Amino acid sequence: MRGKNYQAATKLVDKKKTYAIEEAVALVKQMSKQKFDASVELHVRLGIDPSKGDQQVRGTVNLPHGTGRSKRVAAFVEAEKEAEAKAAGADIVGGEELIEKIAKTGVIEFDVAVATPAIMAKLSKLAKILGPKGLMPNPKTETINPNIGKIVKEQKAGKLSFKNDATGNVHQMFGRVSFDGAKLKENLTALLEAIRKVKPSSSKGIYFRNIVICSTMSPGVHIEIPS
Repeated sequence: MRGKNYQAATKLVDKKKTYAIEEAVALVKQMSKQKFDASVELHVRLGIDPSKGDQQVRGTVNLPHGTGRSKRVAAFVEAEKEAEAKAAGADIVGGEELIEKIAKTGVIEFDVAVATPAIMAKLSKLAKILGPKGLMPNPKTETINPNIGKIVKEQKAGKLSFKNDATGNVHQMFGRVSFDGAKLKENLTALLEAIRKVKPSSSKGIYFRNIVICSTMSPGVHIEIPS
């Protein structure tokens, strides 16, 4: 049974209507009654066949206004790159010793991992630990680069990685309820454009099948599919 706030919020949404982004964002903000600063999320159904390797959707985006959440960044680097990573703001920095520690304990204390190409052969030891959680550095998510300072700064500034799930959907946070409507709209527009740009060439027909935004524990609002 849903709570009273959720029940009240559902009365504000016309389930048969698709809303313009500005209207949808305003509605999501209006419906959010949580005492904490709830996240605002995008859920988009794509016209892809997720069982095919050539129809996977994966990419990155720099949101104009960030997500409102500070990410803990781990930088896996060789010794001579440690100072650069720390200066750029990495929360955890290390090389072989850090890799061995995680391999033994399985403890992950970060939200995103970046690495230099030189350390990747050794980092492969953690593939079974980091891989299932989507934390293994990867060129497609722009988390491997010899310029470690650059990618650490990008991650700390709010750069996001996204990919489709097993059912062909993409789920991604793009801000907080405390953001004003204009900032949420700009973030959402940037995210949708980034998803559009990585449309697989083998995917035919309608790409954006259904787009919904919502805040934590609020009903979804269907938005108009951008042309």
